[in-house]
Parts: sequence; C-alpha cells; structure tokens
Amino acid sequence: MIVVTTPMCRQIVEWAGLKEFKVNKFPDEEEGDFAILLSESKVEMDSLAIKINTFGQIKESIKTVSKVLFERNLIEKAIGDEWIESIFNDYKDDVEYALLDENEFNEIRKSNKDKKVKVYSEFLKDIVLDIGADVIDFTYDKNGNDDKANDLGMDFDCLVYPDYLEEEVLKRENLKSNEFKVIKILSHNNISKDQILKAESRYATLIEEMSK
Repeated sequence: MIVVTTPMCRQIVEWAGLKEFKVNKFPDEEEGDFAILLSESKVEMDSLAIKINTFGQIKESIKTVSKVLFERNLIEKAIGDEWIESIFNDYKDDVEYALLDENEFNEIRKSNKDKKVKVYSEFLKDIVLDIGADVIDFTYDKNGNDDKANDLGMDFDCLVYPDYLEEEVLKRENLKSNEFKVIKILSHNNISKDQILKAESRYATLIEEMSK
C-alpha cells in the first residue's frame, strides 16, 4: 500500500512511525492508495483527515494516524501516549506552553473565560477556544460577499486574524480602535514548518497578548 500525505502532515506521519511514503500538496497527483491530509482538504482516494491546530489535536492526530497505519499493517506497532509525550518533551528547551500540564493550562483558560474574541480563520478559532476564550459568531465570506451589516453592534475584547487576511480585515475593521486589542498571527508561510514549534508560536502570541 502506498501512502501519500501533504507537506503540512508529513511530520505527523513520521511521528506516527511510517518511514516510506509520498509527499505531495495534491495527493491525487500521485500513484497512491491512501492519503493522510488536513480535514479541510479533499481527495478522490481513500483518506484520513486530521486536524493539527492545537497541541491536543497534534497529539490525537499522531495517535490516530499510528493506529490506522498499524491496522493496515504498514507499521509494526501503534504508538501510545508515553511515546507521544516523549516527542513533545524533546522540545523542552524550545517551548513553554506545549509542555504545560492540564492544571496549568486550566489556569490560562480561567483567565480568558470572560474574554470575547472575534476570529478571522477557522484554524485560529481552535486555538482561541482551547485557551478558554469565547469565540463570537459572525459571518465572513473571503470573497467579499458577506453582509457587513450583520457585524454592527458586535462587542468583543480581541480581534484575531492571520497575516494573509490583513488586507481583507483592514477593509472591514478599524484596527486603530481602542475598543479592542488587535492580534495578528503568523501563517504557515511565515512561521516554523515544525508543527509543535508552529503551534507554540501561535499559543504564545495569543496568550501573552490577551493577558496584557
């Protein structure tokens, strides 16, 4: 069986224990039998969709991918929680938030529980929710066809958006407003490609900026 994964998921597949596989941003372009890719991606071949935005999603995805690979006889043993924790512990000199235990993380969540956050981008919503803030619901069409009147009167403490949407956000929002804090998050092209370091950077920015 030939496994194909995308560049974004490559590290997860490696951590899950598979040594030989193909990598292509568009898996269907490869001769393959099974694809491992992000949940928002679509392919024709049999596939497994994963999410890797939060620390918890990264851990769960490693475990899920490893289990599926084992069930398909592609690896000798599915990895467990201890091995996944050892992967994270290898980053102990480079991260802070990725290694917090649940009690420590719950303290962060408590500090954010009353904060309302307007978020542009689905992948950032996962992280904002994970740190305990309330993501407010609003309509946004990246093609500019949304009804901006829906946003009138919205009350929020922070505005969070990825750098690649800055032009669109500038059209819609007054980023110089003193009524809310503006937090820009680096996207894939402007940040470490390592999944744990990437998540650490985004968590750090959000947690530290929201605490000010």
